[in-house]
Amino acid sequence: MEVSSLREKLQELKNLAEASGLDASEELGQLEAKIESGSKTELIWKHVELARHPQRPYALDYIERIFDNFIELHGDRCFGDDPALIGGLGFLAGRPVTILANQKGRTLKENLHRNHGMANPEGYRKALRLAHEAEKFRRPIITFVDTSGAYPGIGAEERGIGEAIARNLREFSQLKTPIICIIIGEGGSGGALGLCVGDKIYMMENAIYSVISPEGCASILLRDAARAKDAAAMLRITSSDLLAFKVINGIIREPVGGAHLDPAGAARIIKETLIKDLHAIAARNPSVLVRYRNLKIRKIGHWRE
Repeated sequence: MEVSSLREKLQELKNLAEASGLDASEELGQLEAKIESGSKTELIWKHVELARHPQRPYALDYIERIFDNFIELHGDRCFGDDPALIGGLGFLAGRPVTILANQKGRTLKENLHRNHGMANPEGYRKALRLAHEAEKFRRPIITFVDTSGAYPGIGAEERGIGEAIARNLREFSQLKTPIICIIIGEGGSGGALGLCVGDKIYMMENAIYSVISPEGCASILLRDAARAKDAAAMLRITSSDLLAFKVINGIIREPVGGAHLDPAGAARIIKETLIKDLHAIAARNPSVLVRYRNLKIRKIGHWRE
């Protein structure tokens, strides 16, 4: 039954109790709390659905609308190229930048090619190679995060997926060049963290960011994969939650109904945010950037009662 219908039924019960002179305030209060909890759960699940919407703009959709003269670069100079994680050079309002991004596919063929945006070790090593190049030539780095996680296959484990992500976390925290990260869809586990260490971290309004997928959490902790909606509410994965926890710096508002309804409008809002931030942080001393970046990282997870 829809939440609105449940609220109507609850109001009818309140009216009936009042007309009958019955004191059912405690029971009705408990029922109202359950309805409100269910309403919040459904609202959070809407964010999950929008973050995974098949027509939601992916990284390349934004790149072609935001940057000029994008040139993609390939290979990690160790094993090969990873189409799930793209990187290259472009211009943002005349400023040269390095762009790193998870890229999903829209069709079955594209998803097989892109591995649904789940990168292998060579993807993260390619990203690190291009990040070091950006530092050398003093180019700011822009990352677009959209992955359910790094690829957990046998080959990825054999080639050191854990080491590759861990190295990125360490190296990105020390890069002496501005880094701006934007979670545009799913930000899942270490696969997202490998591209999400920066001076400014943003989430699109309907994006999600968590240590595990709702389905995975439901299977492991709740022992029932069907309770993914409850798990999503427990994980606190929405942009407003992450902003409240100070994990991210801000929320990028989406066009009404979601970014998939107006990709050009969503790209325009992202571009404005990037230009404003780069103007502010690009002039800072690189050592100061690193110091404040590390200070921000160390503050995550601190809790005071």
